[in-house]
Amino acid sequence: MRVIVVGAGVLGTMHAWHAVNRGHQVVQIEREADARGASLRNFGQIWVSGRAAGEELATALRARELWEAVGARVPGIGFRANGSLTPVRTERELAVAEAAAAAPDAAARGFTLLTPGEARALNPALRGEFAAALRCERDAAVEPRTAQRALREALAETGRYTFLPGREVRDVVGGSAVRDDHGDVHHGDAVVLCTGAWLGGLVRELTGGELPVRRVRLQMMQTAPLGEALTTSVADADSFRYYPAYASADLEAGQPQAPTAAAHRMQLLMVQRLDGGLTIGDTHEYEHPFAFDTLEDPYEHLTGVVESLLGRPLPPVRRRWAGVYAQCTDPRRVVCRRQVGDRIWLVTGPGGRGMTCSPAIAETTANELDW
Repeated sequence: MRVIVVGAGVLGTMHAWHAVNRGHQVVQIEREADARGASLRNFGQIWVSGRAAGEELATALRARELWEAVGARVPGIGFRANGSLTPVRTERELAVAEAAAAAPDAAARGFTLLTPGEARALNPALRGEFAAALRCERDAAVEPRTAQRALREALAETGRYTFLPGREVRDVVGGSAVRDDHGDVHHGDAVVLCTGAWLGGLVRELTGGELPVRRVRLQMMQTAPLGEALTTSVADADSFRYYPAYASADLEAGQPQAPTAAAHRMQLLMVQRLDGGLTIGDTHEYEHPFAFDTLEDPYEHLTGVVESLLGRPLPPVRRRWAGVYAQCTDPRRVVCRRQVGDRIWLVTGPGGRGMTCSPAIAETTANELDW
């Protein structure tokens, strides 16, 4: 087959990966010179721990297997099986962690509840005070700013992959072709639109504007090298609010939250980059249109939380940024996958699960389309 993939974020690139590895020819079209959206502006975490039981967890676990296999073939993605720790401090936070560690699927996630000493033995950088830490052994990480490029380089070596940057797809031609803004028509046996948070233009025309997807904005930052290894990813107990795996009576009973964290719907997620710096975030903003500026109080809050866990000052911040991702609003779906033409499919809306689940989402697309 000849497959046209529109969008060079992680979801589009994983669709290209599966198609090429099943023996097909792929043309991947990207409107920017390189992907610049949420696929780069994220933590690079393969975040199994918080996924909802059922299909979402199964998708994340399958994706975790696929990421490890791809990492063995393409070292440039920076895959490492680092796991995660979520330190807890209050009795209520501890109760939520205990419930998660006792859940029927805890073993599948790799959940264990550690004492402070056990957590520090696993991650000596955590010198701050906490009562316990929830470990997720199955969590992992890749390098978001280099992963897509490394995958494309590996695909190009097959001789069955073409990357066309700087071209915006404007129109659908016939049943399985698209026209870009250069006037070129790209024919294929199948077209997959992985347009991320770009939900206007052609996407609106093809769906009639009726799509169970919303846009979410977040703020993040990255520091200079820490000067020591952060051997696991780290979250704080505010993250319990945003991941279905932690739903419990103890969570519903109410967990105190700092006013800044509550105002910006914040959680701490932190992962160390291969250069030693820390990627730290994040906030959640749902009401569109989004503000165009970034605010300082969320960064100040995150700095305080990180320093309290590390027991030391945070290295200087080198970058701050905001990003927008598309999130499916149907709780029954991991992603919005819709046929919008004879042989044209739209795949979008993995939300904060994009980096985690994209290999398995793309595999499912390939299986359903019988590639």
